[in-house]
Amino acid sequence: MTAMTIKTFSEVAPRLPRSTSILLRGDHGIGKSQVVRQVAAVLDGGLPVIDRRLSQMSEGDMIGLPSTDGEVTRFNPPDWFKRACDEPVCLFLDELNRATTEVMQAAFQIVLDRELNGWKLHPQTAVFAAVNSSASYTVNEIDPALLDRFWTIDLTPSTSDWLVWARGKLADVVVDFIAQNEKFLDPPKNAEPGSVQVSRRSWERLSNALCINGIDNNPEDAAFYPVCLGYVGLEATTAFQSFAKSQDARFSGEDIVESYTANVQKKLKKLNSQDKWNAAVDKTGDYVTAKLDTLTDAQAANIRALAQDLPAELRVSLWSKLTNKGVDKLDLAKAVHKAMCDLLLEVFNAKKDDVSEQKPKKGKKQA
Repeated sequence: MTAMTIKTFSEVAPRLPRSTSILLRGDHGIGKSQVVRQVAAVLDGGLPVIDRRLSQMSEGDMIGLPSTDGEVTRFNPPDWFKRACDEPVCLFLDELNRATTEVMQAAFQIVLDRELNGWKLHPQTAVFAAVNSSASYTVNEIDPALLDRFWTIDLTPSTSDWLVWARGKLADVVVDFIAQNEKFLDPPKNAEPGSVQVSRRSWERLSNALCINGIDNNPEDAAFYPVCLGYVGLEATTAFQSFAKSQDARFSGEDIVESYTANVQKKLKKLNSQDKWNAAVDKTGDYVTAKLDTLTDAQAANIRALAQDLPAELRVSLWSKLTNKGVDKLDLAKAVHKAMCDLLLEVFNAKKDDVSEQKPKKGKKQA
């Protein structure tokens, strides 16, 4: 098995020759299409993605329709393939092993020769394909000759991969729940066929549904439980609602920065694990860097109060997250410096003093 995490794949894939087609294998809902879009975004400054679901296509959808000038017949390519020939794009052939034999043969020519019926892909067009690899899916076997033409990996994204992607995109309560309950991110291996189970895709869809209805921070709402049930199933829904009702889960970066009240402080001081404190730092950093260009006096005071409540090492982490935009948000960096500088010096001076105390004092040599 050629297993690879999303982080590694995202670093390696852009470095492959453009003439090499890339095949992603993995279970449904793990983010294969998302990672292709992430890679496309860094190729040549950003390539548009043409996403074709081969399981839904006929032979004519792939090769186009014929025309004649009275003497010879030629095939006119479909618009999406002609665009991939005329300009650099990222061509994503999804569900390759669910396609009909005729469609797979057409895909074979695209992968093998980078052309179809005489129409050649643009030299800088990137070709990706994806398949569901589990034995639980009804799929076709890929011809070894076709498989041999790909750079092939089995995508096995880690929980940390997903959390990095999800933070700031999905509801905080969803991200925090998965950070503390990793077993609910992916479906169990012994899941009953046909049952509603969790997946990375289902958590994204659930987050969108909760946010659209404005109940992502209101687990007491009558719709919260049934909405969750249809996306992630009974076991995950029960655990997720219980988590959402707990005090530890119910604060956001905005709560901290805009209103670091006694109630919010109380919730934070109840946190009893490094992961939960890290979540508070992440939420604050995401909110500030995404929403603010500088700090008001009140916001600066709230961030300072948070820093004072944090363990020493997390003060440094908070500083780093708040100032990671550098010169792009120079006024923000200056405001953070003003609010936190002395607190950081306390951390570093304490570390320096700890080291100094461990050194033996120099004395006069014995005669």
